[in-house]
This record gives sequence, structure tokens and C-alpha cells, in this order.
Amino acid sequence: MVLTADTAAETLLDWYSETARDLPWRRPDCDGWGVLISEIMLQQTPVARVEPIWHEWLERWPKPSALAGATQAEVLRAWGKLGYPRRALRLHTAADVIAREHGDVVPGDVDTLLALPGIGAYTARAVAAFAYGKRTPVVDTNVRRVVARAVHGAGDAGPASNTKDMADVEALLPADQRRAATVSAALMELGALVCTARSPQCADCPVFDDCAWVRAGKPAYDGPAKPVQKFAGTDRQVRGLLLDVLRGTEEPVPKTRLDVVWDRAGQRDRCLDSLLTDGLVEQTADGRFALPGEH
Repeated sequence: MVLTADTAAETLLDWYSETARDLPWRRPDCDGWGVLISEIMLQQTPVARVEPIWHEWLERWPKPSALAGATQAEVLRAWGKLGYPRRALRLHTAADVIAREHGDVVPGDVDTLLALPGIGAYTARAVAAFAYGKRTPVVDTNVRRVVARAVHGAGDAGPASNTKDMADVEALLPADQRRAATVSAALMELGALVCTARSPQCADCPVFDDCAWVRAGKPAYDGPAKPVQKFAGTDRQVRGLLLDVLRGTEEPVPKTRLDVVWDRAGQRDRCLDSLLTDGLVEQTADGRFALPGEH
């Protein structure tokens, strides 16, 4: 039997209702703003690290206008160690537009969401589906892997293809808006918890009987090699160390305070320059460094 929208909906909805994690941004009382914050934070960051910071943000900034009224330095400090801090500034900018142009309510239409600064195709579709129950394909790495295996019989997803990936997921969504939105969440949950990259738990998979990969004997992935993400020694680590110094003080610091965090001067200075270029750090007239607006 081939996995179709009908079989996927019937099987996945039952499985999801019984096994889905109780995450705060999935609860009925979480509005579009809470979902938007969660989706931005969850990009390349594990749920366990996101959840406590998400709660702090919603308590401090319960509406877009509240975040828009904060300074960039306050936003970066509250972002903590979630990583990729440019996300925080993009969310800050988007909050200002939502407050001014959309009545302080996160839009529910994909095209309107895409028009917000810093909101890409994945985030727009995720908010439309998970906050507003819209029928729209939501495609992340986990979903692509589930589709590659269950539908195409491949060991893993190959290079991303927006048109093909969207069409593949679209074909698995039932016609009903709310059911489709829940199937989108279920596909993502399946990839995160069961159909994982390294240790898929096929015995626990709700679509085991319909999985093309299982029927084919679970062939190994033979596509292009995927880059292994490192952290230790990378510019990302150094940028984080530099920002840690500035988050720990509300006064500009001399460069000597930053020099001690990394002993490779060339890499350290390159990373500091990139932080300045990205608007995450500013330099004062007397040559010291601070978070944006704190000088």
C-alpha cells in the first residue's frame, strides 16, 4: 500500500493525538505571536534549550508591540545562548511591523507573513498552519526525511528542492484545513522522534506498513554527502564568546576585554568585524564595544 493523503491522515492523526509532546506553543491558548516566537527560536536549536527562553520572552513581551518597544540590546541579552542571534534582531524588526501595520496581531495568511521582515517560507507556513489551522505544506529537515523514506523509499532526503518538497508534502495533506494542519505537525513530530536520521525507530512508526523504504529493505542513503556541522573552534563559537562578554555588562568595554576570549587574533578580529557588520555589536567613538544602543 502506498502512503497517500487518506492513509497518512488516518494513521498520523491517531498517532499524534496519543504521542505528541506537550509543548507550550502547541496548546490551544497559544496565539500566533507565541507560535511565531517558537518557530524562530526552534530553527537549528533543540526544544529543551528553547522552552525556558520562550516562556521568559512571552512573560516579558506578551505582544509584538511589547517586544518592539524593547531595545536591541535588551533583545540580544534576553536571547541568551540560543545561538544565531541575528534571529533575535529579525524578530524584533518583524514585531515592530506587526504592531504598526497589523493591529498587534500576527497575520495568518502565508503571503502576508512572507512580507514581514526576516520571515521566510518555512516560518510563514508554520505559523499559518500551527497558529491558524491553515492547509499549507510545512517542510523542514525532519519532514523531508519522512517523505524521502515513506514515499520515495530513499534512505534520507537529498538536496532540497522547494518545488518538489512542497508538492510531496502537499500530496499527503487531507482537504480539511484543520486536519491538514495537524498532519503537518504530525509529520514533523514523526521525523523528530521516530524517523530520525541516525537511529530510526521503525517498530514504533505509525506508517511502517505503508513505508516505501521499509518495503525496499531499508537501502542506505546514496545521495550527496551532507556536511557535518561543527561548533568547537568555528567562527560561530568565537562570535558567541565575544557576545557573552557584552551581554554580561551594560557599559561599553575596551577591546582588551574581548581579546582574552580567544587566542587566535586573526580569527577573533574577523569575528568581531562580522558582528559589527551584522549590527549585533557597535563601536563607540572612543573605540570601545557594546551591544546595539548601549553607548
